[in-house]
Amino acid sequence: MIHPKYAKTLELDKILRQLADRCHYDDSRQKATGITPLTDIDEVQREVNRTNDLFQLTVRFGTPTFTGFHNPCGRLKIAKQGGTLSPGDLLNIAAVLRQSRTLSQWSGQFAGQPAEEETSVSEQFSRLYQNLGLEREISSAIISEDMIDDNASGTLAAIRRKIRQTELKAREKMEKMIRSSSYQKYLQDSIITMRDGRFVVPVKAEYKSEIQGLVHDTSGSGSTYFIEPIAVVEANNEIRVLQSKEQEEIERILAELSARCGDCCDDICWAFENVIDLDLLFAKVALAARMKAQMPRIVEDGRILLKKARHPLIDPDKVVPIDIRLGDDFSCLVITGPNTGGKTVTLKTLGLLTLMTMCGLLIPVADGSVISTFEDVLVDIGDEQSIEQSLSTFSAHMVNMISILDRADFRSLCIIDELGSGTDPVEGAALAIAILEKLQKKGCRIAATTHYAELKMYALQTAGVENACCEFDVESLQPTYRLLIGVPGRSNAFAISRRLGLAEDVIEEAKSLVESDNRRFEDVIDSLEASRRQFEAMQQQLAEEKKEIDRRRDEIKAYQEQLAADREKEAEKAKYEAMKIVTDVQQQAEGVLAQLDQVRKLKDSEEFTRRLGAVRSQVRGSLGRMHDAANPVVSRAAGGYKLPRPLKVGDDVLIADIDKEGVVLKTPDKSGMVLVQAGIIKSRVRLENLRLLDKSKVKVGGVPAGKMPAGKVRTADISRGLKPGTGRGGVPEVDLRGMNAEEAILELDSFIDSAVLSNIHQITIIHGKGTGVLRNAVQQHLKRHKNVKSYRLGVFGEGETGVTIAELK
Repeated sequence: MIHPKYAKTLELDKILRQLADRCHYDDSRQKATGITPLTDIDEVQREVNRTNDLFQLTVRFGTPTFTGFHNPCGRLKIAKQGGTLSPGDLLNIAAVLRQSRTLSQWSGQFAGQPAEEETSVSEQFSRLYQNLGLEREISSAIISEDMIDDNASGTLAAIRRKIRQTELKAREKMEKMIRSSSYQKYLQDSIITMRDGRFVVPVKAEYKSEIQGLVHDTSGSGSTYFIEPIAVVEANNEIRVLQSKEQEEIERILAELSARCGDCCDDICWAFENVIDLDLLFAKVALAARMKAQMPRIVEDGRILLKKARHPLIDPDKVVPIDIRLGDDFSCLVITGPNTGGKTVTLKTLGLLTLMTMCGLLIPVADGSVISTFEDVLVDIGDEQSIEQSLSTFSAHMVNMISILDRADFRSLCIIDELGSGTDPVEGAALAIAILEKLQKKGCRIAATTHYAELKMYALQTAGVENACCEFDVESLQPTYRLLIGVPGRSNAFAISRRLGLAEDVIEEAKSLVESDNRRFEDVIDSLEASRRQFEAMQQQLAEEKKEIDRRRDEIKAYQEQLAADREKEAEKAKYEAMKIVTDVQQQAEGVLAQLDQVRKLKDSEEFTRRLGAVRSQVRGSLGRMHDAANPVVSRAAGGYKLPRPLKVGDDVLIADIDKEGVVLKTPDKSGMVLVQAGIIKSRVRLENLRLLDKSKVKVGGVPAGKMPAGKVRTADISRGLKPGTGRGGVPEVDLRGMNAEEAILELDSFIDSAVLSNIHQITIIHGKGTGVLRNAVQQHLKRHKNVKSYRLGVFGEGETGVTIAELK
């Protein structure tokens, strides 16, 4: 357990008071100021995780509202034993239940998330007790500590209604009296007032016998008598009786609500404790937000690495972040430097942030910081001389050091300011070295400050001990408060004196009095300091250059990505537009050919047929040339590939330039062009640009037709228009363009029959866009077809409104 004396020396009590100021309830404030540092790493890790997890939740979901109440547990125990609680006590219990419900509703924003997103506070939020029925009963029955609502019960509402009616009748009678001319001369004022809960009128003393009634009070001067007229005595008596019944009903209501609360005594007290605990946790979060704190990595091997650490009690606009390292390759850090240079602040920052972490608080450091837990944090900082105990500064420090040496072990962090000071420098330095060696043998982690040059030499020559200094700018005579580890500090006495105007001969005389070893040591430190400054300048320049290089590299990468995206976008656009042109022209040409076929059917002469064939060949040749011109695909080199055999209709091939599979529709013509269908696109491709794919064909007799896998087509069906590997995802398709409605329906029926026999569940029907007549005929037929489950128009990439996709049963 950390001794409270050492925690107070490091000013942990001030941090806890700041924490208490952010609590909403007296009980949570008391818990805040009573927090003691934990020493078990598992407990420390759990508390820090709770604070950090809740901090992350408040960043995402905000902070819940807290309302005021006080500890209800004492009054609840009375209710549990059969006592009746006051309206104020019941309202306080309702406030506890309402706060518990509010916190539960707030946690509902992140409840139900995947298990990997569960936080260390989720379980506590899930345990919050709620009793909405009791909360509403109390809130609806009690308006304030002094008022019960009329609707608290039907009986109470009826009693209060009768009271108001009786009071109204009594007032009406008295109003007639005070408005009567025969009575007005007897009255001090024409008003109705109350005395002892009864209606009275103020009567002049000399006329008190003129008005029959009961005297309830007199004025201070005796000039006025407050008389209850005999006409309203009965009404006032009735009001008194009703008021007594009202009070009995109120007590019954309070007793009933108290009994309800008594039955839930343990649950409500549990809810109160949960709310107090969460209030303290939210206070830790609020303190962390003010400090811009983070969670360090927590270890127990004595390592400490604080990056950009800031003392939490120094003004954030003035504090200088420092880096502190201890416990990795050295266990003892000796910090030197001039006074007011920040040595003591460094020690307090190290100790205070360690204790804050052990209290479950986040600390003001940068990412990557590491804090170790310790069984003891032993501190000797400040002037502890005691006149009462006749102790000098040195004696007081020695008493403290004796206590530290007795308690210290390998799980201790020792923080010592001005080690060995207050006595003869030679003896003080020797004593300081001996103390450091003793603590090192015990395995402690030590951070100490000193002015002794002997300790600088000790740190340079001893394994496990490292020098550090607080940087001082001689030019401005101001400390920079930066901690430099690995560099011994200088006293700078001569340099500071020179800057302040001390005569040069006095400085030189002083230098001559310093031992030669000390002068050489100071010269070495000067050389090291100059090298360090030069190295820092070079490091900063390299960092800036690297930052600029990284920035330019990122710009180039982003530009290249944009160029690639633009190039791909333009290529896709060009392909789409080219294919659209070709498709439109093909559709128009197919229409012309269809008309020519109609003409051919009307004419039977041989000459006419010959000429018509020539025209058809010429038109088809023109279409082929147009397709080749619009096709954006650039052929690749054959690469020495030769087809293993001549191509046949129905062969599966790979179009090498675009790396896309297709099916041969027509064998090569005289110019070496092959008609290939890839997806919904038919294209003429050069023979040398095709690669034959070795895909086995399923023969008719190979397996029963009903057993064929979906998406496969029997070879025998190819001649009937069923083409394998076409459409999106290899869906078979039938091309009805150029046919009239009757021809198209016959062809479609045959195609659907073949698909059903082949166990194919989806087909593509190409009918073209045109006037829409063929599309409507196809869809009307599909609507009535017994083997069609559903159908739809194609989408982009499938042929859009030029095709219909049908799902078969």
